[in-house]
Amino acid sequence: MAQGLSTDQSVIYNREMKRDIQETKKRLLEAATNEFAQRGIAGARVDRIAELAGCSKALIYDYFGNKDQLFDVVYDALVVAFVQEVPIDTSDLAGYAGRLFDQYQACPEILRLAIWDILERGGSGTQLEAIQAANQHKIAAIEQAQRDGRVSNRWSPAEILMLIVGMSTMWLFATPKIAELSASEMSARRRTVTEAVRRLVDGSKKTGRGP
Repeated sequence: MAQGLSTDQSVIYNREMKRDIQETKKRLLEAATNEFAQRGIAGARVDRIAELAGCSKALIYDYFGNKDQLFDVVYDALVVAFVQEVPIDTSDLAGYAGRLFDQYQACPEILRLAIWDILERGGSGTQLEAIQAANQHKIAAIEQAQRDGRVSNRWSPAEILMLIVGMSTMWLFATPKIAELSASEMSARRRTVTEAVRRLVDGSKKTGRGP
């Protein structure tokens, strides 16, 4: 189609083609995120993703390969975006937990995808390079804070990270009946998380590990 175009026209044409491809990929990833979050990997349908994105099913295979590879791309992209939005701050792990709480509320899809990955693939998605790198960075940062005496060493860096993530996500797992017994205001729930983490990591009361 580009044959017969001048050099300038060819450059413009190629630029527009690249823009169209990027826009199509973006729509496909958004549609796939919604589909996987709602229905999991086995329940997701490629034709439904294509319909939501307003493109042909063949483009999914051209751009991403099969459905499992598409899930990996979606999961990887969400993790990278999540880490960039909420970088760890070992000088204020309570504040970090509060920001995690906010982000999980705003983007519950990442947690749903993680659960589907565990249920359907044994957690193989956690082996993605972006997730491994993010976890290693966070654990190393907490370990350094422990050496500096800013964070309690009662638990290992990995345990502290898991406790912080667990606290910041616990409201998403609470049953309606349990939730009714606690504060319903989001701000109050957030304070519960940040105060619990503040006490958890308080480096002024290092007790050492033990029973």
